[in-house]
Amino acid sequence: MPDDASESIRLRNVHPAGWVNPQPKARYHLVVVGGGTAGLVTAAIAAGLGAKTALVERHWMGGDCLNVGCVPSKALIRSGRSWNAATTAQARFGGPAVAGQGDFASVMKRMRGIRADMSAVDSADRFRSLGVDVFFGQASFRSEDRASVGGQDLEFRRAVIATGSRPAVPPIPGLADARYLTNETVFTLTECPRRLVVIGAGAIGSELAQTFARFGSKVTLLEREDRILTMDDPDAARVVALAIERDGVTVLTGVTIDRVVGSAPAVVHFTRNGVAETAYADAILVAGGRAPNVDGLGLDAAGVEYDDRKVMTDNRLRTSNRRIYAAGDITGRAPFTHAADAQARMVIRNALFFGRAKVENLVVPWCTYTQPEVAHVGMSWESMKNGSVPTESLTIPLRDVDRARLDGSEDGFLRVHLRKGSDRIVAATLVADRAGDTIAQLSMAMTRRLGLGAIGETIFPYPTESEAIRKAADAWRRKKLTPRAAGLFRTWFKYVR
Repeated sequence: MPDDASESIRLRNVHPAGWVNPQPKARYHLVVVGGGTAGLVTAAIAAGLGAKTALVERHWMGGDCLNVGCVPSKALIRSGRSWNAATTAQARFGGPAVAGQGDFASVMKRMRGIRADMSAVDSADRFRSLGVDVFFGQASFRSEDRASVGGQDLEFRRAVIATGSRPAVPPIPGLADARYLTNETVFTLTECPRRLVVIGAGAIGSELAQTFARFGSKVTLLEREDRILTMDDPDAARVVALAIERDGVTVLTGVTIDRVVGSAPAVVHFTRNGVAETAYADAILVAGGRAPNVDGLGLDAAGVEYDDRKVMTDNRLRTSNRRIYAAGDITGRAPFTHAADAQARMVIRNALFFGRAKVENLVVPWCTYTQPEVAHVGMSWESMKNGSVPTESLTIPLRDVDRARLDGSEDGFLRVHLRKGSDRIVAATLVADRAGDTIAQLSMAMTRRLGLGAIGETIFPYPTESEAIRKAADAWRRKKLTPRAAGLFRTWFKYVR
């Protein structure tokens, strides 16, 4: 990491030099392994309720989200949006003409400053002040009710595994020699790569490909599937692909990467449609999936089952050891910060009390922060495609939403999927500039079991992006007006004076 004041503050918070682990208590109500979102929320709530709680972190408090995930990436994305708004202001809105390169080093410095400020909330000192015994080191289970860290044993009534995940690196010949980047290292950059090859067009790959293109990199995005954002609606992925191509990203799908030769610059050799091609890179970003952090945990000694994708959990997030639960990315379910937060709260109820909360009942939205954003909630695209639940869909193009037209952002759409024959929402996808904020309204409606008809009774401020939801409700109401009902209304008004 760059050596500056912001980094010193962050490191002092997330892994203080000279930290002395406390003397363990005779027995803990809860031992939490992992100091990311799931672990921090679990530990804070447990200690707040009076439970004797220990938290073990081997690296940085705050986990991926604070240090190498949500926080730094969204800071960069916001800067990229600002640069793009400046350079397109004249053509789109009659604004001033802007040309030339921005200051990438200042972008990264801003990010580090914000991250350092936010790190105080996740700091070791703060959690110690909450009554949590904070241990730094590698936790390893010794038995079904005992873990150790730094030579000290931690006996527990219950434990939670919240160690998260790490980037999965594909076995591409020559890739290691190219000194590739992942989300764990890309935020250390102080100079913008002139040419960047991104491997993997999921959320991370698509977001950073667009952002670095806006910073001036010549970006090539390589995806082995036949489209980007394979977890999302194909129409949504198509809108995003066109948007990032307009920003200068070369999007290549159906790609098999054969080998990488050299380093800075490197040559990426790949095959597409049976034809051998190459891409030159001053930096390579690997964004092709995640792997669970299970190494060194001693899960076999604890009787906890796992595979190369996750720790096995039941519907209440309990592992094969009835004393041990898991939450967050390590479960292989909904790998999002907000989902980890929700799972942590569920674990507290189920592990420490007599809760029977089920993870299948969580309504978890997600968002990819490209521009436009893609937000989704409810059943996955694959599940709906397989027809496991009969549905009917309503689509509202953003060109029909006045706010989108005024903002010059008309390319997206709202698609709401209803259980066939009712107004119950089973899923929704929104492609729009503020999709991540707007989808929360549909998430709340699904959580509270409000149908589209009830949403239609809500007054939305004008003009806002949320009007797309009201228009979907209006469209559903119009479908309810059958020819027979329309005939009855005409007869009524014929005689009413």
